[in-house]
Amino acid sequence: MKKVYYLHTCSTCQRILKEWDLDNSFELQDIKTDRMTPQQVDEMIKLAGSAEVLFSKRAMKYKSMGLADKNLSEKDIRQLIIDEYTFLKRPVMIYNDQIFIGNAAKTVAAAKEAVSNS
Repeated sequence: MKKVYYLHTCSTCQRILKEWDLDNSFELQDIKTDRMTPQQVDEMIKLAGSAEVLFSKRAMKYKSMGLADKNLSEKDIRQLIIDEYTFLKRPVMIYNDQIFIGNAAKTVAAAKEAVSNS
């Protein structure tokens, strides 16, 4: 699978997509206009090893919903990501059986290297 979950209104996602310079074999899914299905989220969780790795605590709703004060289970986190796209760390690239989550420089570079080495 070659897929990227991103947000078209996010300048960081746009910058990273330009840096990756992906070919047309990649499917790009704007998670705001094309919502993620529970199956897609489950596939990401399976590749990542946990829902928590995919979860963004930087989302504005994290504080406004008082989630910092709650002890969230994997099941809770999974449902939050499904219900509200802002809770997904972005971008997420799935390349074959590898997953690259978020915008950390190391992650972005590792994803770019994986794609360019094939």
